[in-house]
Amino acid sequence: MTSVKEFRVDSEPTATELGAGRFAFTDAYSVFDWGQMPDAIPHKGASLCTMGAFNFELLKNQGIPTHYRGVVDSDADGVDSDADGIDSDGEIVDLADCSEPPTEMAIELTQVPDLPYDSEAGYDYERYHQAAAENFLVPLEVVFRNTVPVGSSLRKRGEPGDYGLDADEWPEEAVDLPEPVVEFSTKYEEQDRYLTREEADRIAGTASVDELESIALRVNEVVTDHAESVGFSHEDGKIECLYYNGTVAVADVVGTFDENRFSVGGHQLSKEVIRQYYKREQPAWVEAVSAAKADVADADIADWRQLCELDPIGLPDDVVTAVSDMYAAGANAYTETEWFDAPPVDEAVEQLTDI
Repeated sequence: MTSVKEFRVDSEPTATELGAGRFAFTDAYSVFDWGQMPDAIPHKGASLCTMGAFNFELLKNQGIPTHYRGVVDSDADGVDSDADGIDSDGEIVDLADCSEPPTEMAIELTQVPDLPYDSEAGYDYERYHQAAAENFLVPLEVVFRNTVPVGSSLRKRGEPGDYGLDADEWPEEAVDLPEPVVEFSTKYEEQDRYLTREEADRIAGTASVDELESIALRVNEVVTDHAESVGFSHEDGKIECLYYNGTVAVADVVGTFDENRFSVGGHQLSKEVIRQYYKREQPAWVEAVSAAKADVADADIADWRQLCELDPIGLPDDVVTAVSDMYAAGANAYTETEWFDAPPVDEAVEQLTDI
């Protein structure tokens, strides 16, 4: 299980064949790589599944390979959802044929070997790829950026001119990039880190970083174009990919409010609103997280959470409601379908300014 979705295996992948399985989306959330936080956000899981499926079907229409097989319609076989809102059975259908907001997504599965770690040698990607053969999840996250907001880590890794901007210093406000920027970061290390292209090439194994970059740019273009058509601005996002017999395909989930940052009228429409809430209301925990991530390099452990001196607080009821409305209203607007009983997206965004 990840921090926000459960994972079901219907048939195991092998060295030569893809398997089959399902993501079951929950209402849990995670910020700052903490893992599952104290609260649940109603409708969050269904909205992520709905938006993810919608985007996978957009990618399919553009000829971009993915691991997506469809969503699970629990009502198709007369099967009810369980107590956690996760469908236990049902028919695999296209999103448009689903009778209610889905919480399960059917996917093809690839191999994900263990990534060995040694306190002196670090992570052993050579052994990962030895076990992976020609069928594996690329152990990278491929990040694409259309804007550089205030506080973006990109500002620390380069100067404006490095990204095509005509400026000697980063402006105090968010800035649009003349062309999207693609970066690579680690996927399975306890603390994510950005990589040089050479490091990413080594970690990618037989997968081509050029192809990973090309697919990321194509995904970004599809999501950006659709976002603009419904009045959203698409600021940044990420993809994960699998490699199977020489083909790179998009994996995990694409274009949701957890994987990507969108905005409406200059207001955030993404998980970023929760991050900002914690920065404002529990800065000591955010600082403790940063300190633990920095200190883990000198500790004989991989998990920085063991070094964190504080735990996160829960969210007040009004914040939970506002964020829930954001996910539901945003999914309705993005897919142009009223899947959820939610206020118009403009009203939902307005609520966020009060939290």
